[in-house]
Amino acid sequence: MNLFSPLSPEALHSINTLTKRVEALFPIPARFQGKLLRTVADLSQLFTAHRPVRTCIYLNDPPKLSAYLRYFLPWNVYRLCRLLPSLPLTLQDGDALTDLGSGPLTFPLALWIARPDLRTKHLEFRCLDRAGAALEAGKKLFSSLLDCPHWHIKTIRASLSAPVHGPKAALITASMVLNEEYESPHTALAGIAERAAHLLTARTTPDGMVLVVEPGIPRSGKLISALRTALHTAGFPCLSPCPHTSTCPCPDSPDAKWCHFAFSTDDAPPALLNLSAAAGIPKERATLSFLLAGSTGSCTKGLRIVSDAFPIDRADHAQYGRYACSERGLVLLTGKKAAIKAYDSGTLLPLPDRAPQKRDQKTGAFIVEVRP
Repeated sequence: MNLFSPLSPEALHSINTLTKRVEALFPIPARFQGKLLRTVADLSQLFTAHRPVRTCIYLNDPPKLSAYLRYFLPWNVYRLCRLLPSLPLTLQDGDALTDLGSGPLTFPLALWIARPDLRTKHLEFRCLDRAGAALEAGKKLFSSLLDCPHWHIKTIRASLSAPVHGPKAALITASMVLNEEYESPHTALAGIAERAAHLLTARTTPDGMVLVVEPGIPRSGKLISALRTALHTAGFPCLSPCPHTSTCPCPDSPDAKWCHFAFSTDDAPPALLNLSAAAGIPKERATLSFLLAGSTGSCTKGLRIVSDAFPIDRADHAQYGRYACSERGLVLLTGKKAAIKAYDSGTLLPLPDRAPQKRDQKTGAFIVEVRP
């Protein structure tokens, strides 16, 4: 299965319905209607360039929450719906799930839409967030949108480290939230990763799983790499996307410093694409970094493509490359532009029978030639 499957017709319909239900349940007061696009753009800046000055309760501000529900919620649901079908989430009746930084219940909404196989499971969700207004909005949206008699949703207005009463989680998730814990651009990622790994694994059953999804930006990708190491040390090795449990090779390369994935948004709801364009932040593709770890199960071996295609020979404009991750270390796939660009982001290729002999002089990556 593709790591980022295209949306099914049912999933696309559900996300379209989600955007319409937001408009119906949370109408914009007249005094805010003319400011929606500006607020969306301001929030986008807050999540990127102005990250150090962001406050943890921005979603308690009505205009910001309104913009978030119309733009960031459906886009985050869309990203998750492209990812979740490929993940081995083996949940059983009676399992508990803990969702950290749940906001307007982004992860439960996406899980329902993307994984119809789980809808008949009796599951308990404990959704934590410091923004009570976002949790209430999500609960209202979830109950009005989805017929889900088997899922019990409990919202908890609290910090990520607050105690969660009840059984430990079979799956603990943190979606688009750990990046908000950065104190500054210079905060040591190893320390953040160790604290996050302890926070996540301490609340998970011995045979449970941890899923972390972050924006597709360099610092988040580096955090995912550091978190992978910390979780492995804690007894939760990576199940996806890494095709091995060896040391992560990405941070050591000057040209492949972080692992992320990108995919086209051609199948996204048109209304959402139009809103993005109107706000001045058009999205021709979506990106993310993620990690699924667990004490049971194993990863799938191979070469995982972890970068975009790029030209590698100034004298030959048809010669392109892409970085891939493997148990042998970082790999540079090379070949003609059409052959290299034909692979989707995150594609898993078989390992060559023989270990590559040539290395890239700039990065030290093993070179594997891709033939048409």
